[in-house]
Amino acid sequence: MNILVTGGAGYIGSFMTKALLDREDRVVVVDSLERGSRNAVDRRASFVKLDIRNLASLEDLFCEYRFDAVFHFAGYIAVEESSKIPQKYYENNVVGSKNLFISAIRIGKVKKFVFSSSAAVYGNPVKIPIPESHPKNPTSIYGENKLAVEKILGSLHAERESIGYVCLRYFNASGAALDGSMGENHDPETHIIPLVIQAALNETSFNLFGTDYKTPDGTCVRDYIHVLDLIEAHMLALEKLKKELGGFYYNVGTGQGYSNRHIIDLIKKVSGKKLTVVEKKRRMGDPDQLVADPTNIKKELGFKTLYSDIETIIESAWKWHKKQFEI
Repeated sequence: MNILVTGGAGYIGSFMTKALLDREDRVVVVDSLERGSRNAVDRRASFVKLDIRNLASLEDLFCEYRFDAVFHFAGYIAVEESSKIPQKYYENNVVGSKNLFISAIRIGKVKKFVFSSSAAVYGNPVKIPIPESHPKNPTSIYGENKLAVEKILGSLHAERESIGYVCLRYFNASGAALDGSMGENHDPETHIIPLVIQAALNETSFNLFGTDYKTPDGTCVRDYIHVLDLIEAHMLALEKLKKELGGFYYNVGTGQGYSNRHIIDLIKKVSGKKLTVVEKKRRMGDPDQLVADPTNIKKELGFKTLYSDIETIIESAWKWHKKQFEI
């Protein structure tokens, strides 16, 4: 198949690109490189430097290439930052996504879309674990962005029933290639696992935001999904769209939550490093708990997690970051 991967110079997008190429799909990666790395893009893929906010550039892209499907990862991802620069987030994440979909449909005649959504669309859950039917009450601009894009896809499908899409609501994407060859490298980094590992490697303190949440140890509880399992979920989503064009929403998680303190303690154990933890006030927009109910993706797509036990996640992430530190 001919596949477009937006945000393919980022963490998950680069893993997606490699997986598609490994199964001999033809891949074009689009990325502005504002926060991605050209070095993260598999050299077998074609690369186009492009900002999805630029409608004319997208139209040129779909005039030049023909795609069977689009995997859409491009977007800003920091919850706290989204509250500080909401307009920039809206323009990039929402307007940029709309530009992409409309250009792909009208010019590229694309009918299949897999969107990188987020559990942030749920906000503070009223039920744990969280099913896809849970009320959507995002507590952050980032979550509002993701929900807005889901609604855009829904509207486009309502206008044209031939358009099919899957929104994958990630719980915390994490981990790295098992051999440490690829991993998470955001700039700026906001995710707890890489931040704790970097603090351990650099022998600096780690800021723990929030110890007064309504959880057993007072810190946030999250459901972690290994990036390799997450990529498999995308593959299964595309297979779904080959068989049935419609609008589908799936949680991608394990159904098991771990607190921030638990993550810190496990990284200390795996790394053998001492770590100074500085307790800070909670960040705006962080829900107490986010734990998936993954029943639907397992039942409907046959999804199984192979690498998402928390030990494998931490050990693979440690191997990747340690390699980068030693370079």
